[in-house]
Amino acid sequence: MPPDATDTKRRILVAARAEFAQYGLAGARVDRIAEIGRVNKRSIYVHFGPKGDLFDLVVATALTEMADEVPFTAEDLPAYAGTLFDYLTARPDVLRLTSWAGLERTEASSNEVQAYEPKVRALTEVFDGRAVDVLALLLGQITAWPYASAALQSHATDDPWSVTRLQQHRALLVASVEALVRTAETHPLPGD
Repeated sequence: MPPDATDTKRRILVAARAEFAQYGLAGARVDRIAEIGRVNKRSIYVHFGPKGDLFDLVVATALTEMADEVPFTAEDLPAYAGTLFDYLTARPDVLRLTSWAGLERTEASSNEVQAYEPKVRALTEVFDGRAVDVLALLLGQITAWPYASAALQSHATDDPWSVTRLQQHRALLVASVEALVRTAETHPLPGD
């Protein structure tokens, strides 16, 4: 009977997640993943195929974990925004992985497309033809602080990543999403 590869796969995935979050797909090195995961390069290819496939799996896994830990609530977008902001603040690797995927993949993977489907469907029930726009604006607001340049963040009145500063930003984020919801509910679609 062949040896159990569960631990080997786990070590590869942990090492790959750290490597891809730090360097993206193009900058990641299979040699480093192998070294950090304490495996040989061949085992990475045997278990996961080419580096691009491993990257897509790591990104999809991060999105699935995020969706499981932060359930989408179309009926309470401000609370969802605050909770997702907290999640991404605590796990910056998730935001980095999705950023790299957006930068380095010209087309979305089927897993990424599927991750958005239930959100768009739920928002369509509330906002009709505005669902995709509402979701894009919502996600843009949630990620605005982490994506803000270091030059802009340096103008914050205290450490840009201090607990106090993040709480202030979170409160403004939630209020901003409340305004987004009110506007999307009351603003007519073009042609209405």
